[in-house]
Amino acid sequence: MLDRLIKFFTSLRLTVVLLVLGLVLVFWGTVAQVPLGLYRAQNEFFRSFFVFWQPAGSDMRIPVFPGGYLIGGLLLINLLAAHLRYYQPGKKKIGIAMIHLGVVLLLVGQLLTDFLSVESSLHLRVGATKNYSEADRRYELAVVDVTDSDADKVLAISQRRLAGMDYITHPDVPLKVRAKNFYANSALSQKAQEGFEPLTGLSGFDSVWVKELPHETVMDRRDTPTAVVEVTGRQGEVGKFLVSAYIERPQRFTHDGRTYEIALRPVRYYKPFSLHLMEFNHDKYPGTEIPKNFSSRVLLNRPDTGERREVLIYMNNPLRYWGETYYQSSFDRDDQGSILHVVRNPGWLTPYFACVLVSCGLIVQFLLHLVPFMKRRLAT
Repeated sequence: MLDRLIKFFTSLRLTVVLLVLGLVLVFWGTVAQVPLGLYRAQNEFFRSFFVFWQPAGSDMRIPVFPGGYLIGGLLLINLLAAHLRYYQPGKKKIGIAMIHLGVVLLLVGQLLTDFLSVESSLHLRVGATKNYSEADRRYELAVVDVTDSDADKVLAISQRRLAGMDYITHPDVPLKVRAKNFYANSALSQKAQEGFEPLTGLSGFDSVWVKELPHETVMDRRDTPTAVVEVTGRQGEVGKFLVSAYIERPQRFTHDGRTYEIALRPVRYYKPFSLHLMEFNHDKYPGTEIPKNFSSRVLLNRPDTGERREVLIYMNNPLRYWGETYYQSSFDRDDQGSILHVVRNPGWLTPYFACVLVSCGLIVQFLLHLVPFMKRRLAT
């Protein structure tokens, strides 16, 4: 049985089959982006072990094709197993070993990027300062103690945990929080409409109707979550609050002499430094509205190290700092605001090392055969 497994995982036929399946998966997943949208297609085809088919009107999910994780994992196992079985140490095999190691790094690097990379956005108006970026599609419930002027105490609850509808506590905030109703994507109305259900007993709202919507999969559209949150203190219920991505300003309430704010906001990633937008420039081609270049001049301030310097961020010239890369992504229509795309990818150097290693391996392997051949030719 062990010999059969070794032969199976070291087989060249398995390599060819997996490569063909990978080509089919890439083609199928790319075509599926049209009806499913980019993010859903990525999750269902490439960030999964199987591609599932769900019959209409049924909750069954039937696996019909291997997903990206399964194909990539088997390719990695196949490559390592074949190398360990057939590789014979020696000078003439150095190039082959380098090529194999480079391909392994490519696969591992993609896996690290998929699991560890974090993307967010930093929206700055001219003259504004921020020390955090925000997720594009993930939300959190924030209960903030704003009583003290020098520091805030924040209870941040992820959207997934909030949807569990269990009581959530934190030692720094003497409150219990629970979502009585949660809608991953929703529409709100101030008057009764068909398909909307009323929400009653809310603090700060007299009449609100909500309708649950299916998940958005189009690239330029987002889910808009809504929740009815019950806040309880030492003396009983404090209130029921409507929190939603539609509501931009946080709601305030008091409890035991402390003042709190509650809001459903995009997940925040705080930094040990701040960026202050000093100037934003938007250049256009003469006589047109086509952007030629747009750039942001920011002031980077890091109190713990005393670092304070100006940085110009523009297209193809990002800011790389603190393990993150800040790209000039977009801007506000009035040219008074800038949007920076923030990427944290611990494995970003892996593909570069892998490509260099594969290239060097090809050169070494070529020279190992070329040099002896030229010597034989010269000898004759």
